[in-house]
Amino acid sequence: MTSTSLLLRRAAVRSPLLTQQHHQQHLFSPRVASLATSTTSTAPLKRTALHDLHVAHGGKMVSFADWSMPVQYSSLGVLASHNWTRTHASLFDVSHMLQTRWEGKDSARFLESLVVADVTALPVGSSTLSLFTNEAGGIIDDTVVNHQDERGYYVVSNAGCAEKDLEHVRSHLKVFQDKGGDVDVRVLEDVSLIALQGPSAVKVVEEMTGKNLADFGFMTARRIELGGGEVYISRCGYTGEDGFEISVPHTNVVKLTELLLAHPDVELAGLGARDSLRLEAGLCLYGHDLDETVTPVEGGLTWTIGKRRREEGGFLGSDKIIPQIGKAVPRRRVGLVVEGAPAREGAEVVNKDGEVIGKVTSGCPSPVLKKNIAMALVKNGNHKSGTELQVKVRNRLQKATVTKMPFVPAQYVVQLTDREDSEHFTFESEISFHLI
Repeated sequence: MTSTSLLLRRAAVRSPLLTQQHHQQHLFSPRVASLATSTTSTAPLKRTALHDLHVAHGGKMVSFADWSMPVQYSSLGVLASHNWTRTHASLFDVSHMLQTRWEGKDSARFLESLVVADVTALPVGSSTLSLFTNEAGGIIDDTVVNHQDERGYYVVSNAGCAEKDLEHVRSHLKVFQDKGGDVDVRVLEDVSLIALQGPSAVKVVEEMTGKNLADFGFMTARRIELGGGEVYISRCGYTGEDGFEISVPHTNVVKLTELLLAHPDVELAGLGARDSLRLEAGLCLYGHDLDETVTPVEGGLTWTIGKRRREEGGFLGSDKIIPQIGKAVPRRRVGLVVEGAPAREGAEVVNKDGEVIGKVTSGCPSPVLKKNIAMALVKNGNHKSGTELQVKVRNRLQKATVTKMPFVPAQYVVQLTDREDSEHFTFESEISFHLI
């Protein structure tokens, strides 16, 4: 029996469990549809190395950031896939994201001229969320910076910002190099990226490797043998669950994916579930919750700016951003719990006096909370938890309450440096660390 037919048979066996919630699936349809993005390019959509596998497994392919990507699969809908990730493990193809390698003795100094993180303080193997900023203090993109080895850094950025990010980096790179800076930035063209997310993720990888991963902490990465070849695996993700992102050569990604899918706890998942999962976890989607007009302080991402960077500056827009820290800013990103119909992106947010004070940037029903949740950018002074506001949905005002994020507590595994074991931590305060 082929691996494809094996997965389809497994999905059919599970279908009574997974389709119990099928009647609720319509709640997600509008959001799923909105994930498909339009493009003015006449070029054919780019395909990941897993494209044929997605199609073979009933993937509904849509245009996303000029890529053909699966939004869901025929074996289980978005809602069932969302819940499977929260209870087992889901495998996401995120190969559309931009993977780059930064090398040279001045690579950290060059990175720090473009991002807000304290890159030089990152130990080898450690990662941090950071932000590319512009001269006005706005966010060009959010990105994960990993100190891969003594020679350089591995950086992952958003697919939808790939061309913009590369143009930005290369323009500053030339100036830096012309001044004698020793750094080179190259796109990793020969690797795919897959994300295994959910409480079963560590068990699956441990069984495949035969190794105990208790020393593998959140936001760290390493090279390991997995699925018959070397991969670069990071313990992080975009769902709020424990899990891994795995950078693997194109030549081995299909084999590795099929081996992971052979585990009874693993199912494929697409962009639809990825979006609702990240929103429950309070994680931003660039181009919606963040853009080039939103500063890190307004976006609730002040914590990404390292202490030394706050004191020294040195990154683009630091003269605009640093004075905002700890001060009142024009607007704030907030979480909302909404009564009535779901509040989608663009819905107006209104205060008790009837004044329009902002707009919803993301919104959907929460499968875990059984409530409608949203993120919004609102006028400063309306951002405290418990503040009662209203959102305008279909020309009707509905009650919305400002709520701390994440909406659903995250389940990241943090390695404690002063103890021999790792622990599961439930983060009650907001944390946002990755991309789509």
